[in-house]
Amino acid sequence: MKKTLSEDLRLKLEALPTEPGVYIMKKGDEQIIYIGKAKNLRNRVRSYFQEASGDGRRQFKALVRNIVDLDYIVTSTEQEALILEATQIKAHKPRYNILLKDDKKYPYIRITDEAFPRVYATRDVIRDGSRYLGPYSNVRAMHTTLDMLRKVFPVRSCDFKLPSDKVRLCLEYHIKRCEGPCEKLVGEAEYKKTIDSAVRFIRGQNSEVIKELQKQMADAAADMHYEKAARFRDQLKALESMRARQKVVFDDKINRDVLGLTRSDDEACCSVLEIREGRLLGKKHHFLGGVMESSDEEILSAFTRQFYLQNDFVPTEIHLPIQPDDADEIADWLSQKAEGRVALATPQRGAKAQMLEMAEKNAAQMLSERQHKREMNRDKVPQSVYALQRDLNLNALPRRIEGIDISNIQGAHSVGSLVCFIDGKAKRSQYRFFKIKDLEHPDDYASIHQVVHRRFRGLRERGEAFPDLLLIDGGKGQLSSAVEALRELGIENQPVLGIAKRFEEIFLPGESKPVILPKTSASLRLLQVLRDEAHRFALKNHRE
Repeated sequence: MKKTLSEDLRLKLEALPTEPGVYIMKKGDEQIIYIGKAKNLRNRVRSYFQEASGDGRRQFKALVRNIVDLDYIVTSTEQEALILEATQIKAHKPRYNILLKDDKKYPYIRITDEAFPRVYATRDVIRDGSRYLGPYSNVRAMHTTLDMLRKVFPVRSCDFKLPSDKVRLCLEYHIKRCEGPCEKLVGEAEYKKTIDSAVRFIRGQNSEVIKELQKQMADAAADMHYEKAARFRDQLKALESMRARQKVVFDDKINRDVLGLTRSDDEACCSVLEIREGRLLGKKHHFLGGVMESSDEEILSAFTRQFYLQNDFVPTEIHLPIQPDDADEIADWLSQKAEGRVALATPQRGAKAQMLEMAEKNAAQMLSERQHKREMNRDKVPQSVYALQRDLNLNALPRRIEGIDISNIQGAHSVGSLVCFIDGKAKRSQYRFFKIKDLEHPDDYASIHQVVHRRFRGLRERGEAFPDLLLIDGGKGQLSSAVEALRELGIENQPVLGIAKRFEEIFLPGESKPVILPKTSASLRLLQVLRDEAHRFALKNHRE
């Protein structure tokens, strides 16, 4: 075994079944840190703890060190495990899994679940029966699609609840952008046909839409409904005009997604070229984190499962630069989702291979732009951070500052809070909460020692960088406790200071007198904000 196991964990490992399923690794605070799937749960989960596994990856070792508990869910098939794993990863976002970064919260096109549905862009997915198409990483392209949709299909844009006796025809009807469902000028069945055509249009299935419009135009003309036939004719013209602007990349009419992958350090980008009926409909891109120690096959497997889990439409073919190890299971799942055969392919020559190359170039370009933007933002460090370096004579710019505070309730139940500021701004996802252990009565000094020791030991075990500056809420005594904890860990050069609230005195290791900064100092204000935030966070967790 790689680590000493608790009795509970050892018993769970012994009782693991041999069926397929999903396993869930947890830390001591019940936080989920990894989710995986297995053909055989017993063999797969036990392999994490066996010395013979010989896995030298740093993140893997950190994961195993942090496992305190585990759960598992047995499934009937490997395919069920594959779907469940992707669903659970999306829900819990475990630290050690490869994750799609959704920092911008990409929008969807929503078709509401109403008698006369509306079609509009939204960033909020509500499980109320509505249909969602997307997500769209290119927001401008999505709005272009919606604008074109409204020119071709007369779907309503108002937000009234229909049917209603209080709503009247508006300008949209008079400019032929709406068929007037508010005054029952179109029935539910006919309006539903329009919505179905609009959905196929969004998906790029325009050949079917054109055939349907041609039939409707012919039927209307045969019934001598010439105005209606003219409207279908205008829709056809608008649709054909749009198709003429789309680049034809294949002669066949097969729907394809072409995936490109590029990676740098701990981040990757996957680009998706959407080819519908041989035409390049558009492109999407998504970034993934936590990939440093993962193979290209593992990244593509994770991306494919997470991407198509949240997408409404699955094409007939998906082209990838390399086949994931679980490609067969993914193809079976996607075929079931699409209700038709879906193939995962890796073309080696010809036009299809050229499209793969284009997708990879797109991915490389998007990742390069993202990294360049990040570098530009790194230069936008607030003046208060530079002032802090200057005023305290720090060797390095304190871009990442962590603050620690100890709080007690009615003289008991001590807790420690840790907050993090990056470039002068709170980074709440990095906040941590520590329950003080093994103290019979409140002791600020011992509590500070314990929190600092646990925090820096954890950072070192996980291979994570130490903060540029550590701030302790307190005076000389609290600072000495923090320094002693660092010294026990063999950490000698960590910048650390204490700030005493009464006179806002700043204490530094080895200095007998405190530093007094002007009350108007930007650096003092930054330290005060961070200290007060640490105190607020401690009280918040106490109340909860």
